[in-house]
Amino acid sequence: MKPIDETTATGTRMSDFDYDLPEELIAQTPLHDRSSSRLMIVDRQTQAISHSSFTGLGAFLRPGDLLVLNDSRVIPARLLIRRKSGGRGELLLLHRTENRAEWIALSRPTRKLRAGQAVEVLPVDSTAEPATATILEKLDDSTVKVRLDPDVDANLEAYGHVPLPPYIRTDLPDPERYQTVYGVAIGSAAAPTAGLHFTSELLSELEQTGIGIARVTLHVGLDTFRPVVEDMAEDHEIHTEWCSVEPTTVMAIQQCRSNGGRVIAVGTTAARTIETLARRAGTGDLASFAGPTDIYITPGYEWKLVDGLITNFHLPKSTLILMVSSFAGHDLIKRAYQEAIDRRYRFFSFGDATLIL
Repeated sequence: MKPIDETTATGTRMSDFDYDLPEELIAQTPLHDRSSSRLMIVDRQTQAISHSSFTGLGAFLRPGDLLVLNDSRVIPARLLIRRKSGGRGELLLLHRTENRAEWIALSRPTRKLRAGQAVEVLPVDSTAEPATATILEKLDDSTVKVRLDPDVDANLEAYGHVPLPPYIRTDLPDPERYQTVYGVAIGSAAAPTAGLHFTSELLSELEQTGIGIARVTLHVGLDTFRPVVEDMAEDHEIHTEWCSVEPTTVMAIQQCRSNGGRVIAVGTTAARTIETLARRAGTGDLASFAGPTDIYITPGYEWKLVDGLITNFHLPKSTLILMVSSFAGHDLIKRAYQEAIDRRYRFFSFGDATLIL
């Protein structure tokens, strides 16, 4: 990333959050052992950067710390379609509308679709019945509102593919490797990838040393697939995503902080959810909730509840690199990313991890 200039009157320039990444460092496949990834430790107070493995995570945590996991589970949201003309495309289901029988979806190619058009959904399972989806409305140049046949909606596993990010061009033989071991709340269009490093055994070991485990839910949606194309971060419009925090998690966060422990978000999605919890409380008490969030965390944001962050390495000029730069500082993140490149860390969804404290 280029050195950041003094804050301008116009806001945050996205060009300051760009960097050059050798293509061979983009991890195309997950490691055989989830927890064998490398771990970079970034200390915000001392500005020090050190290196370990993810299995060594516990050495950097203390009894009384609380790990907050996003327990959302990815749906097989990528549907391959065929138009009446024979042309093919795809729908990426993002989330249901308030009318639960309808979906908002990314579509390709959108220009070939029109409202009222029925398209064939090509099944994954050869025994599945032929099915269709109906385009109800074109929302913009990339998204549509769609209604699926009931057979498709009730049995997405027979029709849908795992929606891997576009920079992954290698097939994934085992779709479970794009799920966390603790994901139970079905609804995401992409995995909360920081959690992919955890095994059940590692979580159990951490709990035995006095590390608390709590869960939130945020269903990952459109912004995971939308690059920031505006020159200024403030001009980017972030879409809402559904999230929830149960009373037990609220109590765990309150107890952790009152006892001097650190609340450590596992992933940017967990971090957004925890900070949404703080925003909803304002100056009052924390309270459980379920609903949409549009929180947009950029440099200058004052963090309220998150004391530490476990996260992967993020795309240049993305909302996620804005978030981690907000948490750790632009200069420190710039240095950390350059060191990761120099040391040949693996980047993005199936890549290595950072622990920022």
